[in-house]
Order: sequence, then structure tokens, then C-alpha cells
Amino acid sequence: MSKKKVKNKKKNLGIESEKDEFSEWYSQAIIKAHIVDYSPISGCMIFKPFGYKIWEIIKEETDKRFKKIGIKNVYFPLFIPESLLKKEATHLKGFSPEVAWVTQAGKTKLAERLAIRPTSETLMYNSYSKWIRSWRDLPLKYNQWNNVVRWEFRHPIPLLRTREFLWNEGHTVFATKQEALKEEKQILGIYNIILRDYMAIAGFISKKTESEKFAGAEFTKAIECMLPNGRVVQGPDFHYDGQIFARAFNIQFLNKQGKKEYVWQNTWAITTRVIGIMLAIHGDNKGLIIPPKVAPIQAVIVPIFKTKEKEKVLKKTKELEKKLNKFRILLDNREDYTPGYKFHDWEMKGVPIRIEIGPKDIAKNQVVIARRDTGKKESIKIKNIDEEINKILDDIHKNLLKKSENMLKKGTITAKNMLALIKAIKNKKLVISEWCGDKECEDWIKTKTAGAKIIGINEQAIAKGKCIYCGKKAQYTVWIAKTY
Repeated sequence: MSKKKVKNKKKNLGIESEKDEFSEWYSQAIIKAHIVDYSPISGCMIFKPFGYKIWEIIKEETDKRFKKIGIKNVYFPLFIPESLLKKEATHLKGFSPEVAWVTQAGKTKLAERLAIRPTSETLMYNSYSKWIRSWRDLPLKYNQWNNVVRWEFRHPIPLLRTREFLWNEGHTVFATKQEALKEEKQILGIYNIILRDYMAIAGFISKKTESEKFAGAEFTKAIECMLPNGRVVQGPDFHYDGQIFARAFNIQFLNKQGKKEYVWQNTWAITTRVIGIMLAIHGDNKGLIIPPKVAPIQAVIVPIFKTKEKEKVLKKTKELEKKLNKFRILLDNREDYTPGYKFHDWEMKGVPIRIEIGPKDIAKNQVVIARRDTGKKESIKIKNIDEEINKILDDIHKNLLKKSENMLKKGTITAKNMLALIKAIKNKKLVISEWCGDKECEDWIKTKTAGAKIIGINEQAIAKGKCIYCGKKAQYTVWIAKTY
């Protein structure tokens, strides 16, 4: 155990694990920073205000982009009759191990089991079959922001793998296959903006294999994100459902020629998992580092004074708070904590900028700015503070995104044989390799690497070599890694 860790444990302050000890560091960081807390139900989190504000910003920025392309918000019930789930057998099979059921109300057993929403396709499409009659009803582009329950039996990890989580679920319907496929770039484009331009996360788009795709979809594409421990987490995704659900739920329309046709459908989602991904990627040994555009507090003002200087300094900090009200600003004027304690507290919570001001600063008409990402301090004149804060926040975002890109690049290597693959996985790498497309080889790769799997197919690369497992001609270039 390091001297630093012993010292922190003795004081009971801060993060007691280095980030290299990822699981322990991550759990401590998100709890001590008041992002979430544990609930009495295993795998179900409590979002505290500081953490929930991050989700509100993500939701707001995503939703306004949805609306620009004609998507409307709706809400459907939490409970789904079992008979509806059974209408699409592949879908039910894919989710049945994760479904939580309601079987009794009070002392009365229900005539039919009700699933607690694992996803809403079956319930929504039952209504779509009644609402859609003509080509004039299309496209139908609905989305809902809600919670879902998937009763994972594996060890839950706050934000990254939980039994209940928050998300959006978009369910769109089109008259033609071409229209449905065209939406893929729109939706993944929006999600990529949120990840890169707001959360400073670098990811890559993969197409899921048949065994990894969403139950009931023709194909699934997702933005994948790599964590510092080498594991890959699936971020926002897009599912092209074709006419699978349309046929199961008899969603038909009369085309312009008066003939009946089945509709074409898509589903897509972003979840609170992206918050966990963001915090895991950017944090350091001091705690969290939150990118400015999604930070609940973008800058905190910490006054520094002795008793006789209190009134003068607090007056100036209140003027500063008012001057900076276009930012998400907080004046920390708690009197029962020292400035040093406050510095440490806000560093741990990942606030991008700390503004320090004391009597000497007031005399020079300046403040001291401390950046959370680099720790660098600089003095700036109060008259220029709005402009300077803007520049620094922008630079912090660029710096965090660059670090995320570099981590992904350095953590990715190529392997052409199983020995190289196994070694790379042990070294916590994301591996680029080639695969024949055979399900048996996919399963053996997972077995031989002690749990790593084919994350997805790189559609931008052409396979030219041999399958990493069987040696046959490769059909696909793929990414392989351990996941959450």
C-alpha cells in the first residue's frame, strides 16, 4: 500500500485507491463525489443531485437535436403483458433471462404476468398497428425518456451495469427500407456529437455480430468506448429492425397505389451508462474530472480570508458570482470549512475550474484560476474574467478529448494469431483482428481468451488475411476485448 493511500485512509479524505486499481478507484470516486449512491436493492442506484444534473444536460442536448429532425416525445406504461412479449418470439427469447415480472397485486394473483419494462417495442408496436393505416401516417418518429429494468445476474457495477437505468428509446417507422436505413447516420451522428462535443469521449462505431445484436433486429450498430482498464463498454446504439416487428405485430399501411405493405422500423438509445464511461475515462488519482459542457458546476469560487477581511472578500465574491452568471457557477462560502478542504473537495468532484480570491487578489483586481484537468494555476484580471473562463473551459474540453483519443489509440493493437491475441487481452488491450464469420470460432475466441469477445465488425476495413482462430479466409475485420 502506498504512503499516499495510508495517509488518505488515516484522514478519511479523498480517494483511497490509485486509478490503476480501477474497480476500487471507480466505486470510491463516484460515491464520494456524490454522483450516485447505493440503494437497498442490488444493482439499482440512487442518483444524487450532482449526478442527476449531468443526465439532465445530456438529455436536454440530445432531445433538442431529436426534435430538429422531427422526432416527438411520448410515454408508454411501465408494465407489458406477457402475451405481447410472446408475439415476437426472438425478442422474448433475447430478454427472458432479464425480465422482472409482476404476478400479484395485493392478495390477488394476476390473470396474466406483467413484465416490468425491459424495453418497449412490443407495447408500443401493439399501438402502432392501430395508429398506422396509410402512407400519410408515415414516417412516425416517436421517442420516450424513461427507466427500464433488466435483471442482470452478473455482478452489477454502478452506472456501467445496473438492473435499472435511465435512457431514451426511439422507435421510428418508415414507408421504405431506404428511409429507415438513412436514419442510421442521423441518430448515430447525434449520439457522436453528445459523446465527443459534450462528454469529450472518443469512440468507434462497430456493427454487432449476429450473436451480439439486439434481439429482434436485422442489425445493430453501436459507439464503443474503451476504459482505462482495457475493457470496452457499449455506448449509444442503433438497431435496424427491418420488417421483423412489423410482421409480428401486423403493422401495415396502404401505399400511394392503394396496396398494403409492411412498414420498416428502427430503434435506438443512449443510457446513463455513458456517465459512468465518461467519469471512468477522465478521472485521476484525485477523483473525477468532468468535462465543462456537462459539468453540473463549471466553476467554483472559493474566498480566502482572515476574520477581519471577511466582509470585503465575500462582497467581492458575490460580485464575481453575479458577473459570471452565464456559467454554471457556485460560490462556496461555507464558513466551517477551510479553503484547503474546499480545494480538495471540488477537485475530487471534478469541477473544471476553481476561482480563488483573497485580499491580495482584490488589491490587484485579479483572481487565481486553477484548472482541474492539468492542475495549472494562473492569475487573470477580473475585467477579462468572462472571456478567459470561456477560453479555459473550451481548452479543458479539447485537452480531455485529446487524452481520450490518445488512450484509445495507444490501447489498440493488431493480432494475427491466437497467442498474440491472448497476450494482448492479458495486457488489457483492445485488439484488431480478422474473423471468418463462423459462430463456432466466435465462441472459441471467447473461451480461449478467458472472456474477451468480438465487440463488433469494422465495416470500414476490408479483411485480407485469415481467421485468427481457424485459419480460414477471413470475412471481417473485427475488434476483440473484454467488456462490462
